[in-house]
Amino acid sequence: MTFHPLDPLSAAEFTSAVAILARERGVADGWRFTSIELVEPPRSAVAEFTATSAVPDRRARLVVLHRAENTTWVGVVSLTTDALLEWETVPGMQANFTVDEWEEADAALRAHPDVIATLARRGITDLDLVFIDTWTYGDAVIPDRYRGRRLGWSDVWVRASTDANPYAGPVSGLHFVLDVNTMELLEVEDSFTVEPPAGMGEYVPHLVPRRIRDRSPRPPLTPLDIGQPDGPSFTLDGNLIEWQNWSLRVGFNYREGMTLHTVGYRDGGRVRPIANRLSFAEMVVPYRDPSVDHFRRTAFDIGEWGLGFMTTSLELGCDCLGEIRYLDAVLHNSKGEPYSIPNAFCIHEEDNAVLWKHVDHNGSAEVRRMRRLVVSFHVTVANYEYLVYWRFYQDGNMECEVRATGIMVVTHLDEGQPHPNGTLVDTRTYAPFHQHFIVARMDLDVDGRENTVFRTETQAEPISAANPLGLAITQLNTPIETEGFDDYNWDTQRAWKVVNENSLNGLGTPMSYKLVPGGAIPSFFDQAAPALQRAQVIGHTVWVTPNDESERWPCGEFVNQSAVDHGLPEWIQARRPVRNADIVLWYVFGIHHITRPEEWPIMPVDTVSFWLKPVGFFDRNPSLDVERSPAHCAPGEHAEHDHEHDQPAHNPQHYDH
Repeated sequence: MTFHPLDPLSAAEFTSAVAILARERGVADGWRFTSIELVEPPRSAVAEFTATSAVPDRRARLVVLHRAENTTWVGVVSLTTDALLEWETVPGMQANFTVDEWEEADAALRAHPDVIATLARRGITDLDLVFIDTWTYGDAVIPDRYRGRRLGWSDVWVRASTDANPYAGPVSGLHFVLDVNTMELLEVEDSFTVEPPAGMGEYVPHLVPRRIRDRSPRPPLTPLDIGQPDGPSFTLDGNLIEWQNWSLRVGFNYREGMTLHTVGYRDGGRVRPIANRLSFAEMVVPYRDPSVDHFRRTAFDIGEWGLGFMTTSLELGCDCLGEIRYLDAVLHNSKGEPYSIPNAFCIHEEDNAVLWKHVDHNGSAEVRRMRRLVVSFHVTVANYEYLVYWRFYQDGNMECEVRATGIMVVTHLDEGQPHPNGTLVDTRTYAPFHQHFIVARMDLDVDGRENTVFRTETQAEPISAANPLGLAITQLNTPIETEGFDDYNWDTQRAWKVVNENSLNGLGTPMSYKLVPGGAIPSFFDQAAPALQRAQVIGHTVWVTPNDESERWPCGEFVNQSAVDHGLPEWIQARRPVRNADIVLWYVFGIHHITRPEEWPIMPVDTVSFWLKPVGFFDRNPSLDVERSPAHCAPGEHAEHDHEHDQPAHNPQHYDH
């Protein structure tokens, strides 16, 4: 392994950062460490390290909560010099929730006599089967009598047995409001009751009734073996990955989870930069159901909780297949104590069918199979899982894919009760409509730091003497000169190119990478809706800003209990120029989730993705040098014959468990 300034904080560094605040400001019992992260060094320091091995000052930024005073403080410490550099409060702001608070809220509520009595009135007496899920508040739905507190509101669920699916048993109409600093129960909202229906919400095999398991028995699958007896084709040196001309670094923090740095492609003897930093900066999940059970349910999974804290170990299931290499991650609890996440990131190669092919008229054929490098991590956010994959291709393409799975939130109904804002998925059970908005923050450096974003659109030329059959289409490329936002347009197939106007390819045209949008969805919000006011970023597909290392969070840093968006809509008021500038491209994509019965009781993955594709970044197809596959790569057999002896030798299957 080789140390690098962008490497995430180690366990020892978390401990050192906590010790500095304890020594200098008495941050200990009665406080929570809601976040500790590396202060990434400036690019000039990273460049100097690359050239001279001069290690820059290692710094950490800590957000801490004084529980008794309900005040949020921010500190910056030098791990190199063991010193406190900055210390200030942020009045009126609530720090992100922590996993510890979520767990403590469940324990406190299930032990509270008023909660026990309320559940008993509903016939629920076995507290071991009760699951209490605490959510955050937005400002518009905070009761006036509780303003000034750190608040949570809770759903209640009951399992059918100790190992059953808790989300199959909602206790509809029952919610608790609590002060999360003191774990004081403030209110029991017992608004209505519904007799639980006789539905089937189990997915673990031994709990699924035989009548369902045996309804349409599947024939068994034959083995599908994936092996690389000579090992993978990529190299891993610390957090540096190199593969097929690609190079990139993997980072990690509590909020964004996995981050990618210094993405480049070796071409003509040098590594050409493409992206300085890629990450997800926010994830907004508004539920579009105004009922009592759901009107508060708008989650900021990144800003309120943090994808890093929700990252799951990939040793817990068959998440990756093939010859795999893993990276671990380190985080901290709310006492500041470090813990590790084994196998947090999976790195492996995949075959992906044909890269390019042509059969000539003389019968000769040239075929190249596509290989891609995949860097992935998975997060579990309460009932949902998000599986994130960054894929790198031999032709210079990059793909970002997100798969959503897990268990939908549901509500029980009385017989004949309408459910206009959701879909019936089981007996007297509906899943509300909702949306998943993901904001990708892309600090792109296409062959250098000075770039311009061009809106690119297709135009149909009118019939004329020059175009008598109406065949002609042209491309309109419009530079975005000033920071702001833009929207997807299906009619013109609008996309966006990040262009280096100062760097020309061998054909004399500017080099660029094109954002090919996918999963671009409208918000469907009235402009006055409080949820949109908190997350104005979701109102537009693309935002362009000059790169400012302090502008990381599109809805503002502190979104817990927020009222307005203190991020992008405020930043762009400066009207800064973005032509030939170091720019950040923010892309908003996601899932417009109109729920389906086929997604109950567990949801098959719903997949969205977008691409970054080279346009003039290379002079020609950069994958011409991909070597032929071995002659024996596709042994086959006719269906009517058994050519077992023709099958390739069995290679061991490498799973991640």
